[in-house]
Amino acid sequence: MTIISDKAMQARATGRDVWLIEDGARGAGRLVGRISPAGARSFYFRYTGSSGDRVRLPIGQFDPRGDGLATFTVQQARDRARALSALYRGGKVDLREHFEAERVAAEQAVEAERQQAAADQRAATDAAAAAARRLTVKGLFAQWQRVELTPHVLADGTRTGRKDGGEWVKAAFERRVFPKIGDVPAELVRKADLLAIIDDCKAEGVRRTANVLFTDLRQMFRFAAEREIVPRNPLDGIKRANVGGKDTERDRVLDDDEIKALLKAVPAANMHGRSAAAIWLILATACRVGEAMSARWEHVDLEARRWYLPETKNERDHTIHLSAFAQRQVQALAQLKEVGADGKPLPWVFPNSTGDGPVCVKSFGKQLADRQRAVEKKPMKGRTKAGQALALQGGRWTAHDLRRTAATVMARLGISTDVIDECLNHKVQSKVARVYIKDRRTAEQARAFDALSTHLDLLVADSCDTNVVPMLKRAGRRGW
Repeated sequence: MTIISDKAMQARATGRDVWLIEDGARGAGRLVGRISPAGARSFYFRYTGSSGDRVRLPIGQFDPRGDGLATFTVQQARDRARALSALYRGGKVDLREHFEAERVAAEQAVEAERQQAAADQRAATDAAAAAARRLTVKGLFAQWQRVELTPHVLADGTRTGRKDGGEWVKAAFERRVFPKIGDVPAELVRKADLLAIIDDCKAEGVRRTANVLFTDLRQMFRFAAEREIVPRNPLDGIKRANVGGKDTERDRVLDDDEIKALLKAVPAANMHGRSAAAIWLILATACRVGEAMSARWEHVDLEARRWYLPETKNERDHTIHLSAFAQRQVQALAQLKEVGADGKPLPWVFPNSTGDGPVCVKSFGKQLADRQRAVEKKPMKGRTKAGQALALQGGRWTAHDLRRTAATVMARLGISTDVIDECLNHKVQSKVARVYIKDRRTAEQARAFDALSTHLDLLVADSCDTNVVPMLKRAGRRGW
C-alpha cells in the first residue's frame, strides 16, 4: 500500500514532475501529491470522469503547518480526499460541475449578503438622516435663532435678525413653550398644542403676551415649513384676532403738570442715582428703554454732544443729539461710573449688579412699576416699600410712555412729524423714500431735541427744583 507522507512531500525537486499516489478502494478515487520541477507541492483528488477520462481535482498546496483552508498537511489533504470520495461514490460523478455549482452558489450568497448589508446600511443612514431632520421644538428654536434671530449684516449693509439675538424670545419660550412641548418632534406638533399654550396666557390675563407668543410661534413654524422640517405650519390660517385678540394700544402721555410732579417725586422715591437719571435721559432723548439700558460709554461723546446707537430695534444705527438737558443727565451718570474687578472702568452706562454686563431691561421697568403699586397691594418681598412714590394723577406710566411723551411734546412745539420720526429712529414707511432719501435730517433733529430741552428746563424752573438727578446716597453702591 502506497501512503503519502510529509517526508515524501518534502523531497527535493528532480527537474521533472514527481507524482505520489495513495492506494485506495477501486472506484473511490485517489489522493495524489505532486512535486513540480520548480519545487511546488500540491494535492489533488483523482477520479474517473463521466466520459471515462481521468480527472485531477485540485485540493490545495502542501504545508507541514497547513490550516486546512488554503494550505494542507498530508493528513488534512487525506481527510479532504475522503470527503470528495464520499461525494464521488454518492453519484457526484463530475465533481468539477458539482463544485462549480457550489462556487457559483457561494458567490451568489456572498453577493446577496453584500447587497443586503448595503441595503441595511442605506436604511440606517436614511434613518439617521431622518432622525437628524426630525428636530424637537427646542432644536427647531435653536436653528431658527441661529439663522433668523441672530444679528447679521449683509453685503449691502442691511441688518437682519433681532438686536438681542432672540434672547427675549428664548426666555418667553423657556417659560411657556419648552416645558410643555420642548422635547416633542416639531413635525408632530399640532395646532391644538400651540393654541393651548396661547390660551394659558389669555387665562392669565396677559393678552399682549399671548399675541407676541402667537406671532413668534407662527414665524418659527413658517421657517420650519419652508425648510421641510415640518410638513406644514400648524398655525397657518389662524388670525391673531382669534387668538390673543386686539392689543390695547397705550396712549399714556405725561402732561406738563405730571412732569413737574415727577420732578419732585423722583428724589424721594429711594431710587439709585442711575435709575433716576434714566428717567430723564429717556424723556430728553426719546430713546427706547432697551437701547438706553445697553448704552456703552465708548459711544457717548459729551464734548460733541452725541450719543451713538450702533444697534437698534429697527436694525439701523442712530445718533442722538444730546441737548443741554440730556447732557446734564449723562454728566450725572458719568459721576456714577464704577470700576470692575480688573480695576478698569466698566464700559456700560447702566451696568448690572455684578459688573459683567448691562442691566436687564426689565429691571428698570420693575423699579417704576414697584413705585406705582395699588394702595391695597402690599410690597413684594425684597422690593421697595415706596409703593406710591412715582404714582401720578394720570395713572400708571411706563418707560415707553416717556418716549411717547417726548414725541408728543415735540409735536406740540411745532416739530414736523417726519423729523419726530427721525428723532424716534422710526423706520421710514415708504419704500421709495427708504431707497432714494438717505438724509436723516440731522440738523432738524438737533433743533428738535434742543426745543424739547428748553421746554423741560422751563418745567424744572416752574417746579422750583433744579436737582433733577439726585446724588447717589450711598457712594460705591453698584447696580440699581
